[in-house]
Order: sequence, then structure tokens, then C-alpha cells
Amino acid sequence: MNKEIKYGGAYVPEMLWDTLRKLTEEFERAKKDEAFQSEFQDLLRNFSGRPTPLIFAARATADLGGLTGQGAKVYLKNEGANHTGAHKITHCLGQGLLAKRLGKSMLIAETGAGQHGVATATAAAKLGLECVVFMGSHDIKRQRPNVFLMERLGAKVVPVEYGSKTLKDAVNEALKFWMEHLDEAHYCIGSVLGPAPYPEMNRYFQSVIGREIRAELSERENKLPDAIVACVGGGSNAMGSFYDFIPEKSVRLIGVEAGGVGKKMGEHASRKIAGELGIFQGYKSLFLQTDEGQIAPTHSISAGLDYPGVGPELAELYTSGRVELTYATDAEAVSAVDYFAKLEGVISALESAHALAEVRKIAPKMPKNSIVVATLSGRGDKDLFNFARAFKDESFREFLKDEYNRYE
Repeated sequence: MNKEIKYGGAYVPEMLWDTLRKLTEEFERAKKDEAFQSEFQDLLRNFSGRPTPLIFAARATADLGGLTGQGAKVYLKNEGANHTGAHKITHCLGQGLLAKRLGKSMLIAETGAGQHGVATATAAAKLGLECVVFMGSHDIKRQRPNVFLMERLGAKVVPVEYGSKTLKDAVNEALKFWMEHLDEAHYCIGSVLGPAPYPEMNRYFQSVIGREIRAELSERENKLPDAIVACVGGGSNAMGSFYDFIPEKSVRLIGVEAGGVGKKMGEHASRKIAGELGIFQGYKSLFLQTDEGQIAPTHSISAGLDYPGVGPELAELYTSGRVELTYATDAEAVSAVDYFAKLEGVISALESAHALAEVRKIAPKMPKNSIVVATLSGRGDKDLFNFARAFKDESFREFLKDEYNRYE
């Protein structure tokens, strides 16, 4: 199954080869199956709520200089308007339908920010499947609202207590569980990473984001965007936003990673700062690694970006020069949440706020009448505790005193 390639592949134990082969074959059949496509599109439209809105950020545009002088018009692709509050529901529904076609009875997942866990649990409930979600105990504390939602949806949430107790450890534990339950379980990987066919498969499902941006902006402005900006953890919302525009050389594609609190190893989760080629969790890509070649510790205020690797297709686009990677710090992301909340009435997730921070940097420098689109991968409900800490809101802490202190 493995061949000499720069990025991607399926570097997995032999016991997974047949499972991945069957998944690949079913995915290829489903892409050509009108019944599958019809059911998937119906779920996106009548369950998830697509297409999601493209918001013209008029007040932010004016503040950043884009109406009267040099500066770009700012649009926000609001994936937070999806059912469950993020783009994750799209590939979860697609994978859930594939799991049923393969005769599976259970979806298993890993999650950091919790949005993928909630989306997987939601898809499982809708499609009549069991659900088990693995989550680092550190992430459980900082994303408690989403843990509550997963449990209400019928999922079993399994805390992971070793390592950094964050997303990479949850992935490791989910992989182990999957190998023990191959007959009944489908591993619903939450981004455009992991062994083939997962990167291509999740990008295929998420590419609806870019197609919608193209159609919506054509109707509103009758032109292509000059830049599309998306946050990058594993890269699912970024690849979904970018894919339709890869052939459009006039469109800048900008991925924004977690700059954390500094540039030392363990203070950030940016592959631009320190990513090196490696193999981890079944695929070859750019990873943060120690001098000894081990996976390095990471940090981000946003649980969904707190991961050492990046999807192989995104790594290829970055190293070829088609995608630009940059980063925003924790402080810049928090500031961006406040800025767009007060000016546009949109409270983004901390992950998405990294993209918004980059928009604040580049929009004033772009030519007059240019357009920048930022993808809001999710809304900020899940980050209430994190916002309370970041903004030092004592009244909120008092209101939720018992629960807040319990999970502090």
C-alpha cells in the first residue's frame, strides 16, 4: 500500500490494510453513486443547513480602510452556521454514510476542540450508529460544553490521561481502539490527515466550502476573491476552502497556524516555524519534532490547532508555494475574537480567530477594491470558559463558580 511519495501514504500495521482498501473502494464507488450523492446532499441541505452564509463585514471593512482608501473588502464564510456549529458536520455525515455502506455499526472519533466529537456524535445519532469519542483530559477541561453535548447525543467520551493529554494523544488512543474493533467500527478521522484515503476523502467532502464561496461571491461581487484565509490545525476547513481555487493563480491561499506564546518548541503548534518531514499516525507530512526525531510538545489556546502535524495535501501545497502558511499568537487570536464580535456581531471559535487575526494584518495593505474571505470554521460557544479566562471576566466566573472551579 505504501509507495515512495513525498507526503501522504498509509504507514499502518498490516492488520489495517484490508480495512483501508475496502474504505478506499467504497469511497470511489460512492463518488459515482447517484443514490449516495443524493442522500449526502439532502443531509447537507436539510439537516446541516448548507449553504452557509457569506457575510460582508462592512464595519470591519470600513475600520480597516477598505471602503474609502487602500484596503480590502472583508467577507466571512460562516461555517459556524452549520448544525453543531462548525464545518466538521460535513465530513462526519459523509463518513457516516460510508460506514453504513460498509456494514459498520459504530463511529469512533478523536477530538481536541470538541467540534469534531460533537459532529461525529450528531451524525451517529442521525444515522442510527453507536459512537465513542476519545479526548485528552486537558481538552476535556477546556472544552467542557462540547463534552456535555456529546454525552447528551449518546456518545461515550473516553478521557486520555497520558502524554500531553491533548489531541495527538486522543488520536493514538482512537487508533488503538479501532484496531481492536475493525469489524464493527469505522474510525471517523476529524481532519485531512491520517492514512490514505482519509486526507483525500475529507477534503472531497469539505470542498463544498470553496464551491459555495465561489458561487456566493460571484453573485455578490461578480469576481473571484483576491485572498482566502483559513486557520490550520490538521487543515480540513483550510483544504475545504482552498481546493476549488487551487487552479486560480490570482487567488492567494493563506493558512494561519497556532503561534501560541513563543517560537520555542512547546510554545506553539506552527509547522511553518519548525515543521520537518516525518511519519506519524499513519501518514507522511510535516511535523513538529524534537532533535531526537520524536513528536514535540505543542501549545495553543485553541484546542483544535494544538496538533503537531498538518494534512499531507496542505503540506504539498505549502512546499510547492501555492499555499502560504503564517501564524497568529494566542493574544492576537483573542483580540480578533473581541474585534469581530464588537464590529460584526460574530463570535468566532478561537481556532477561526487565528484566521481573523491575519485578516486584520493584511486587509489594510491590500489594493483598493480587492476582496479577502476568511473562513470561520466554527462559532465561539464552546470557548466560553476560555474567553472568561482570557478576558478576566470575574462576573462570569462568579456566575459559574461551582462548575468553573471544578474544571479549572
